[in-house]
Formats: sequence, structure tokens, C-alpha cells
Amino acid sequence: MVILLISIIVLGLAFDYINGFHDAANSIATIVSTKVLTPFQAVIWAASFNFLAFFICKYVIGHFAIADTVSKTVYSQYVTLPIILAGILAAIIWNLFTWWHAIPSSSSHTLIGGFAGSAIMASGMSAIHLWIIFKIIIFIFLAPIIGMIVSFLFSLILLYSCRHVSHAKAEFWFKRFQLLSSALFGIGFAMNDSQKVMGIIATAMIAVHFDGMQSINDVPVWVAFGCFGAIALGTMSGGWRIVKTMGSKITKVTPFEGVVAETAGAFTLYFTESLGIPVSSTHTIAGAIIGVGATKRLSAVRWGIARELLIAWILTIPVSALLGAGIYFVIEHLFL
Repeated sequence: MVILLISIIVLGLAFDYINGFHDAANSIATIVSTKVLTPFQAVIWAASFNFLAFFICKYVIGHFAIADTVSKTVYSQYVTLPIILAGILAAIIWNLFTWWHAIPSSSSHTLIGGFAGSAIMASGMSAIHLWIIFKIIIFIFLAPIIGMIVSFLFSLILLYSCRHVSHAKAEFWFKRFQLLSSALFGIGFAMNDSQKVMGIIATAMIAVHFDGMQSINDVPVWVAFGCFGAIALGTMSGGWRIVKTMGSKITKVTPFEGVVAETAGAFTLYFTESLGIPVSSTHTIAGAIIGVGATKRLSAVRWGIARELLIAWILTIPVSALLGAGIYFVIEHLFL
């Protein structure tokens, strides 16, 4: 039991690291494509704010709402360590597959899908909290739409405000503002994504009554610290395959588009964090990039790429759920 718990914690942190380099593009794609920072400078910049997010969650906000939501995806009476192990392994496999093929899918939904799928294989549909799953699925569509709308409106406001400013001067200031917008998004990304694995690890600890744990509020500080640290290290490793897709394939990104997309994406992440709903930072920033591209003209957005991304997003939860179910089946019949 102890070895299984340690394995889950190690694999959870490994998933967070993979999540970091898989989703590094979310924080740095626009700032790299606009040449405000070099790729190396960008990942260091983003990772620093990923790590800062831990202190904001712990000492400013004072709770981890998203981790709490994820921990309740499966009803506690059905949770076992093999179910959690199968879910994490499924998430790691799908994340590596999508990273290798440069598909900016959701690490968040991968983890939730794998966890839910293994629980369904073990105990049937009654094992999962359908209302939580429903909210998460709804926000697969709502998060990018919110990001798109906020980005579109913010673009119009800025374009109107800067109508008398010369192009060169505007470009100068937007390049500097992009450092701030990238930092804001980096904090939102870590606050959102690091908590998913926190919720999974906390669920495993509660299942074995580790140190008397009964809820997410009892999770040791080292678990939270480790999750935020792992995602920051992953971001530092870069995600160059996906940077190209996010930074140039959806629409041409200038410093103006970068500031708008990152600010709109950060706003969406902070909003959903306040509701305790885990969303995809990938979906959010992609929607924001589409929104800012649409302010120039609808044809500026490469809708074929956007359609491919949407298909990948829709497939993530069911595919990872099937993977989780399959891996649990193997674990149950070969090792239990």
C-alpha cells in the first residue's frame, strides 16, 4: 500500500512536469512569436510566475478550490489506489502522444478523463460524480468562448483607445505590456493546472487515511509546493512543438494580439478559478487568440486549424477515459 501511494505521488509529480512542458506554449507562444523574449528567456519568465502562483493560492487566496473539485470527481467510497494509478498512467500516455504530434490538447481534461474512466471500469457509472463531470464538459466549450469574447471586446477597446497613437509607439509599449500579460497568464495557468494533480494526490492520501487526512484542506504543504514546482520545471523544459501551433498557425500574432490574448486568457482562468471549475488553459488561450484574430477580419483566423483543435479537445476526455479503463483492467487482472 505504501509503495503504491509513493508510486502515485511520483507519477503525479511526473505528470505535472509533463503538463508543464506540454502546456508551456500556453504561457510563452505569443511572447516568443512576437520576439519580445527569446525562447530561453520566455520559459524562465513563465516558470517564475508558475511558481509564484503557489504562494498566491496558499497565502493570498487561502484555499485550493480546483483541487477540491477534482478530488470529488469520483465518490470517495469508490476510490482506490489502483483506480488513481490507472488514471494517472492514462493521462501521461495521452499527454505524451498529443505532445509528440504537436496537438495542444488539455492536460486537465486528460487527467480527469483517465481518473473517471478507471473508476467506471472498477465500479460502474455510479462511481463518478456526474454533476462535476458535466460542469467540466460544459466548460470545454465555454472556456474558449469566454476567452474569445473577452479578447474580441478588449481588442476593440484598445484599438479605439490607441487610434491616435503612431504604430511605432504602440508597438513599443505593447511589447513591454506583453511581459505583464504573459506573467498574468503564467500565474493563472499554474493556479489552474497544478491543482489538478494536487486533487488526485490528496484523493489517494485520503483513501489510505494518510496522517489522518479527511479532506483537501488537510493536504500537506509539501504536496502543493511539489505540484507547483514540478509544473514550473516542466515549463522551463519548453514545449516547442506546440509553441508553433499556438503562436503562429491559428493567426498571425503581433505584440498587440499577444497582450490581448494573454490578458483575456488570464481573466478567464481567474474567473473559473473563483468558481472552482477546472478548465483547460490550452482551450482558453486558443479561444483568446481566435478572438483577437477575428477583430482584424474573420479570414485572419485559420479556421481549419481551429476546427482540428476543437476535435482534439472533444476527444480528450473520452479517449483518456478509455485509456484509464483499459489500464485499470490490466492492473486488476495482472497485478491484483
